[in-house]
Amino acid sequence: MSVVNPKAGTSVNRACRRRILGLSRGINEIGNVRWDLALCLLLAWVLCYFCVWNGVKSTGKVVYFTATFPYVMLVVLLVRGLTLPGAKEGIAFYLYPDPSRLADPEVWMDAGSQVFYSYGVCTGVLTSLGSYNKYSNNCYRDCVYLCLLNSLTSFVAGFAIFSVLGFMAKEQGVDISMVAESGPGLAFIAYPRAVALMPLPQLWAIFFFVMIIFLGLDSEFVCQEALVTTISDMYPDFFQNSCHRKLLLLGISVGSFFIGLLMVTEGGLYIFQLFDYYACSGMTLLLFAVLQSVCIGWVYGADRHYDNIKDMIGYRPWSYMKYCWQYFTPAICVCTFIFSLVKYTPLKFNNTYEYPWWGYTIGGFFTLSSTLMVPLWMLYAVSVTPGSLRQRLTVLCTPAKDLPTETSDDKGETNQRYSIIYTA
Repeated sequence: MSVVNPKAGTSVNRACRRRILGLSRGINEIGNVRWDLALCLLLAWVLCYFCVWNGVKSTGKVVYFTATFPYVMLVVLLVRGLTLPGAKEGIAFYLYPDPSRLADPEVWMDAGSQVFYSYGVCTGVLTSLGSYNKYSNNCYRDCVYLCLLNSLTSFVAGFAIFSVLGFMAKEQGVDISMVAESGPGLAFIAYPRAVALMPLPQLWAIFFFVMIIFLGLDSEFVCQEALVTTISDMYPDFFQNSCHRKLLLLGISVGSFFIGLLMVTEGGLYIFQLFDYYACSGMTLLLFAVLQSVCIGWVYGADRHYDNIKDMIGYRPWSYMKYCWQYFTPAICVCTFIFSLVKYTPLKFNNTYEYPWWGYTIGGFFTLSSTLMVPLWMLYAVSVTPGSLRQRLTVLCTPAKDLPTETSDDKGETNQRYSIIYTA
């Protein structure tokens, strides 16, 4: 996605970097905690905790508002953006393709990360939250609707964004390419500056940042709910007590807050970029996608998975899905992964600042912290399984023959346990 270039609107960039972020000259100058940002971080985690503390029941009620209000704001900002002078040029820039960028591996990595994050693929969120559905829930239909709605939302949001960027370019008398670069400045520099140029800027600013807060909360508490659900399913006897679950949620929230304090220091934005680039995006998610596709398509078996889905929804999905699980998805992800390794370029902050060698080393540890969990858990599973090594591997690579069937429509604990065991 695109944002503001430092050459355009330098006063806005200067205010953001000096007054709000207090940005230091590099990652080696961490500096002090920006306490105004730390208080905002604390408020975010408090809100997140109380949104999730009663489980999916409270989460579902909160989402009714936090997920629909951004759509209302998207429509409002879209209509407003299309009526601004210069919107036509911005939309033309948005829709005009640049085939030469297809040779840039960073484009493919960004596209993959965007797809994984926007759909929640390979992050465990869909699996954990989906485990609370009824066994007979039509998950195939839900997936189709989700993909269509998400793609349409992203496409329409592009019109809302680039119409405003076209307006900014016309106001500044520069080409629209001069107000476009990657980074977090879209939400905190480019769009607020455009909002300030509109009539009733205070009102538009309130609406816009409320929308940003809701979008952030949605992303934050579904990931937190997924983590809590996963740990609770690993130790179901202990976490049957709701107090234990709430204490676990509190511990995760407090721990995440203290980790986040590193990112609200004067050098925190450099750390944030390392997390964003190396920890769980790009090549890491591509690797997870390959492993999950191989496990479903070949280890568990695509035909067996088809039978499971038919048992749940009453009919077999489109046969094209099986070939995606077995061939297309792993092949595309592997090719993109290799292409990114061959054309790898180290991260640069704002496309100018080069991290020291130890900064890239930390980024490598961030990547390993995610990817090593898979082989480490495999070794753990092998070590606790009885029998010889061959017997252990046979047991672990053989899918269970029994599959829970649920004919009741009650949303009881039995229904949830079966679903969680299956999706795990």
